[in-house]
Amino acid sequence: MARTHRTTPDTKRPHCEQEIAMTSKTRAAKEPDPDRRHFLEIAAASIAAGPFVLASPAEARAGQAETAHAIARPGSGASLGPLRQIDAGALNVGYIDSGPANGPTVILLHGWPYDIHAFVEVTPLLASAGYRVIVPHLRGYGTTRFRSTEAVRNGQQAVVAVDIMALMDALGIERAVLAGFDWGARTANVIAALWPERCKAMVSVSGYLIGSQAANRAPLPPAAELQWWYQFYFATERGRLGYEANRNDFAKLIWKIASPKWNFDDATFERSTRAFANPDHVAIVIHNYRWRLGLAAGEPVYDTLEARLASSPAISVPTITLEGDANGAPHPEPAAYRGKFTGRYEHRLIAGGIGHNLPQEAPQAFARAVIDVDRL
Repeated sequence: MARTHRTTPDTKRPHCEQEIAMTSKTRAAKEPDPDRRHFLEIAAASIAAGPFVLASPAEARAGQAETAHAIARPGSGASLGPLRQIDAGALNVGYIDSGPANGPTVILLHGWPYDIHAFVEVTPLLASAGYRVIVPHLRGYGTTRFRSTEAVRNGQQAVVAVDIMALMDALGIERAVLAGFDWGARTANVIAALWPERCKAMVSVSGYLIGSQAANRAPLPPAAELQWWYQFYFATERGRLGYEANRNDFAKLIWKIASPKWNFDDATFERSTRAFANPDHVAIVIHNYRWRLGLAAGEPVYDTLEARLASSPAISVPTITLEGDANGAPHPEPAAYRGKFTGRYEHRLIAGGIGHNLPQEAPQAFARAVIDVDRL
């Protein structure tokens, strides 16, 4: 991977503890009023019972004047759209903003090699339940771009969380429910652990995913190492070149391995591949996996944050962890991370051949978990 110049991050960016703690004017979230609580109970019951009936566009966007989103059913080839763009920290972020502007906020975070369409059905379910739903493209995906050509194309775990904090600040969101999978679950974990005042509650697929370079130095049994084959591939120049040349084929292979029982069609897959055409995608992905193995340095400004994460901090915010019964990607057993969640907590195994991309494969179960964790 070509070296990039290291520069001092934007001073407006919440890049260190002092600045992220910045506006400690975080509002305490109000409990839902009785009518809203009753509405959420009905919404949760509807999701559990079967097909979720969406509110009319006027109801879903009460008090908010914006273009209706084109929400797709699986295989239709449609997209969430329209995307918005906003300057937030080091990035100009592409994101979806759906649902009533005055509703409680949920931020949905995708992973690799996926994109915002992992939430194509979760988003309208939550919007119709009264939530404001924010779905950003992470750095290196979709229409998200670095604001400076000199910025380090950094994929370490702390910086992705800092990106989401900066997005929350740019959008005026002081507190939100965070929900995600893969990189998105790890990002939600980091925010919940380091800045719990900004995270009202969390839904995390595959549980506790915070790691460290030191922990990743320890070898695993051969069968476990085999599951991480692509991490070792990316550690080589051959792997970087191979991913650059074959990123869509690579993504399709990972989708099939990670979700062996998910029969996605070409339209569903191709809809997400557009996000991988981002000019920084390969650099971010390669740096992410090399950083994990200690083969690439992070930015020194995040060293303090990474030191805190290396201690495997507990998470105290209300949490529901999810796992699919057919997840083919490397993932810890629920018992291994139960002790990391010290607040109100539930774990749910989602049956029916559900793989790694749980929100797209089981959107109603994912949406219900978001609503339920908001009430824990």
